[in-house]
Amino acid sequence: MPWSNQSGGGNGGGPWGPRPGGPDQQPNLEEILRKSQDRIRQAMPGGRMGGPAVLLIAVIVMAVVGFFGFTVRVNPDELGIVLRFGAYTRQLPPGLNFRLPYPIEEVELPKVTRINRTQIGMRGLSDRVRDVPEESLMLTGDENIVDIDFVVLWQISDAPNFLFNIQNPEVTVKDVAESAMREIVGQNDIEPILTAARAKTESEVQELIQKILDGYGAGIQVNQVQLQKVDPPAEVIDAFRDVQAARADQERLQNEAQTYSNRVIPEARGEAERILQAAQGYRDRVIAEAKGEADRFESVLDEYQKAPEVTRKRIFIETMQEVLSNTDKIIIDEKGGSGVVPYLPLSELQKQVSPPPTPQTGGQE
Repeated sequence: MPWSNQSGGGNGGGPWGPRPGGPDQQPNLEEILRKSQDRIRQAMPGGRMGGPAVLLIAVIVMAVVGFFGFTVRVNPDELGIVLRFGAYTRQLPPGLNFRLPYPIEEVELPKVTRINRTQIGMRGLSDRVRDVPEESLMLTGDENIVDIDFVVLWQISDAPNFLFNIQNPEVTVKDVAESAMREIVGQNDIEPILTAARAKTESEVQELIQKILDGYGAGIQVNQVQLQKVDPPAEVIDAFRDVQAARADQERLQNEAQTYSNRVIPEARGEAERILQAAQGYRDRVIAEAKGEADRFESVLDEYQKAPEVTRKRIFIETMQEVLSNTDKIIIDEKGGSGVVPYLPLSELQKQVSPPPTPQTGGQE
């Protein structure tokens, strides 16, 4: 602390009196210690430092040294890993914990609750992302090249294994994730990876990364794999987009044809069913009419056999009545019609025949 910031002295003095040698001279440490001892003796009863005072100071010094040398604070997101002479012995929970001073015991404090983010194929955040082609370009199972950027989210699951089994966790996770993604991509064609198989690819890559890290005993839990970009290489992306557009049109036309088929086929089936029912009705009606006519003829035949003359006359009268019921002719018997007075058919004379329409001719100029 600078001398100018100390209180208790005037004219450039410090807490132990005026600065020796003037304001431009560096303070003498022995002089400072001597003056401090003098002030302590003056504060003591009789001006001497007795045994109790020295003991009290020693106890205070030992308490301060013991507090800072034998305790360690573990934050809520950390876990204390105690090493005794370099060998793992125990774990310390969050809070103040006791430990032996260095170099007997050391404490490592890995952050076990923090979610770590490892990027593969890109670097940066938000709008400052930089592509890393040597990591992102991968070969698919159908010998196409795909450009994939993805992120792995992970955290520490076993702190001792995390500290002692792997040397560089970030690099290990990145290398394992890139290797797992290349293996999964190499087992699939490019079309599913670009379209419908993104979630499946993420799940398979996460399982493979976890399996490899567990084999290393890394003490890492992979929480999620997120695909950020899945595109063909920039040199051929336009051609791939044309192919995707053509496939989309193909699917659209297939859906339209299927919709038309779903509409026309039920209509045709309904029309066929209607025609069948109409034919069935016509058949039933004709059969019923024929049976009725046959039954009527048989009944007439029975009556004719019982009384031929009467039946013959009845049939004749009914037939003539049916024939003449719709005619406007009047027939008068010569024998019985001598007293009938003829009259003019006035109603017929009133009927006027409508004139034929005259053809229309164009007007003359």
